[in-house]
Amino acid sequence: MLLRSSLPVLEGTIAAPELTAPVEVVRDAQGVPTLVGRSRDDLAWALGYLHAQERFFQMDGQRRLAAGQVAELAGAAALSLDREVRMHRFRSRAAAVLAAMTHDERRVLDAYVAGVNRGLGDLRAAPFEYTVLRSTPAPWTAVDTVLTVYAMYLDLQEQDGATERRRGRAKEALGQPLATFLFPEGTSWDASLDGSELSALAMPDRHAANRADAPIRADGEWAVETASFGSNNWAVGGTLSSRGAAIVANDMHLGLRVPNIWYRARLVLDDKNPGRTLTITGVTLPGAPNIVAGSNGKIAWGFTNSFVDTSDVVILEPAEDPNLYQTPTGPQPLIRVEERLCSGEGACEILPVEESLWGPIIGTNHQGRKLAYRWIAHDPAAVNLRGMLELERAETANAALEIGHRLGIPHQNLVVGDAQGNIGWTVTSVLPRRFGFDGREPMSWADGTKGWSGYLAPQEVPVIYNPEHHRIWTANNRVVGGEALARLGIGAYAHGSRARQIRDSLFAKDRFDEHDMLMIQLDDRGVLLERWQALMLHRLRVGAGNPQYASLVPEVENWGGRAVPDSVGYRLVRTFRTELIRAVYGAYSAPMRAGEAAGSDQRSSQPVAPKQADEPVWRLLTERPAHLVPLAYRDWDALVDAAIAKTLAAIAAQAGGRLEAFTWGAANRAEIRHPLTRVVPGLSFFLDPPNEPQPGDLYQPRVAAPSSGASERFVVAPGREATGIFHMPTSQSGHPLSPYYNVGHEDWVRGRATPFLPGAPKWRLVFQPP
Repeated sequence: MLLRSSLPVLEGTIAAPELTAPVEVVRDAQGVPTLVGRSRDDLAWALGYLHAQERFFQMDGQRRLAAGQVAELAGAAALSLDREVRMHRFRSRAAAVLAAMTHDERRVLDAYVAGVNRGLGDLRAAPFEYTVLRSTPAPWTAVDTVLTVYAMYLDLQEQDGATERRRGRAKEALGQPLATFLFPEGTSWDASLDGSELSALAMPDRHAANRADAPIRADGEWAVETASFGSNNWAVGGTLSSRGAAIVANDMHLGLRVPNIWYRARLVLDDKNPGRTLTITGVTLPGAPNIVAGSNGKIAWGFTNSFVDTSDVVILEPAEDPNLYQTPTGPQPLIRVEERLCSGEGACEILPVEESLWGPIIGTNHQGRKLAYRWIAHDPAAVNLRGMLELERAETANAALEIGHRLGIPHQNLVVGDAQGNIGWTVTSVLPRRFGFDGREPMSWADGTKGWSGYLAPQEVPVIYNPEHHRIWTANNRVVGGEALARLGIGAYAHGSRARQIRDSLFAKDRFDEHDMLMIQLDDRGVLLERWQALMLHRLRVGAGNPQYASLVPEVENWGGRAVPDSVGYRLVRTFRTELIRAVYGAYSAPMRAGEAAGSDQRSSQPVAPKQADEPVWRLLTERPAHLVPLAYRDWDALVDAAIAKTLAAIAAQAGGRLEAFTWGAANRAEIRHPLTRVVPGLSFFLDPPNEPQPGDLYQPRVAAPSSGASERFVVAPGREATGIFHMPTSQSGHPLSPYYNVGHEDWVRGRATPFLPGAPKWRLVFQPP
């Protein structure tokens, strides 16, 4: 009875004195609502009501994550996470964001907040998660919506400058030639929109090589490949579209959980004034009042994480007084703030946070120098609602691109198409204007010759509009080169393989409809692994006298080239490539760990291979420079044999020695879980979808890993939404007794084409003002 008391209201009439006119909410069989109202404020109120009733526990988790207050709900085990986040003091920074909001922004936000709290209050019992945790939800505030956006910054950008710190440490420990080779900024797989290519890296010569006679780290101590949050999106212009309008495809790759991060909605603004009507369909982020990505009938838009450089690690120069540090205007003291961290068990601790002129202190380097973090996320300009509310109303691709530079969200590749067939790309949000350095590695700003001088003007941010080939694509890769790249900065760009497969598929045809786009989204071909398969097969045949090698030959030879669940060959090749990268970087990163002082920057010295590691290792194994063979191996053949031996060991350890059981599906099972089942495993039967083998991998359009992947997929032509396609894992509801709990999940798993628009009405709810 208590569980049912926390179910949302689906039908009836609810008195809502907060509204200026009635708002009707009609849900379809999957729980997707269409909200019809006469003002954007009223729609924000109603959307807040729905978010609270369906997803409040998720919203609470997001605000706690950004505020560094997870342990208050989850217990002492989350204190380490809270310590990492609390140094950014996002709850305090949110006040400046709210102070900078316009009247119109604040009016929509306040309406949304009021709707959230009314929706939470109208539940007959608190969301069921609080019953399990024996806790009580706190009301929602405007600060909490700002924290929701900060939580996305934490998901999508580095909060500690790890990439930059690693580059700097590699240069110091390995020397510039070897560091540049091992930590490249791109590869031959790059598929930029402007056709630019980076110069091929020089192979370090004998004198430049700097190797350490140190043991390779044991298996499992570090990950070669991690599922970084990113996305794919692309568009084709109207001349290539069977609809006449542009077609936009978007799938955003994030951590997967129950319920899904996104909440589908269709907002219909039926303002009786001519020209003021608006219909927007897409995904919302519970905690915020706007459509994040979708279509308004005039434009369709989607996002991928841009991975441009939005932060810098600043090395502080100590002054004679140990309590001071050097700045361009003379020595200054660090500002010390005490943050109080508490766990759900009641224990509290004081976390001292040091703030410099350039941002919080995030650690020290191997020389013991303090490191400050200059990050756009700390600036008031990092968050606003104005831009997204303007984007909802944009009528042309060109107007949307202009608005993109005013968005207050984590920096994204905005891809947009309009009903007239125009398409475009740009990077959203404000970007730093650096002087005196390029942002690639930690630097001292003490003498005033290096730093930031505000933000780039919108006209300085690269834009690509209606390219001659009528195609645009991004996949977290480097999108432009030359001066444009210099302005955006070298961030932690993804390997270019996904972007290349998308680009090649777009150029394989001259006409597209929505189904063609879906097929690209579901492309699970392992093109990146083809050369590794050839290398492995060659070495297996050379050693055919070894019976263990001989047993692998048929599977590797007939591997199929696709990341499908029943493929043994794909997993063998994938494992072989991983072990080669681990061997090379495990050996060469040893000097980066040497001489570490207590309390030094351990994170930057972790020997985790960069996203572009595939290319340096391939070149070493094909060019075979004798002076660069890792010291633990006789020659390059010995290293390849060692990787095969590691693959055989993986078969023994992970498949009980049964080769037929060593399938890709056994390794790549979807582990999509509700947060509660991680602490109360017995609830998994009621809350979690089936743990199924899934196709896809990290380096192809169909990105899939056990707990991350496509958090949505849509394909839509603006003005032709009825022929659009949409997928989403799990479902709208976070409540296991909901009539649509996990309904639609199987369509996402199987890749079945399902409608972009909500279906036939099933439940009707009316909010009625006096």
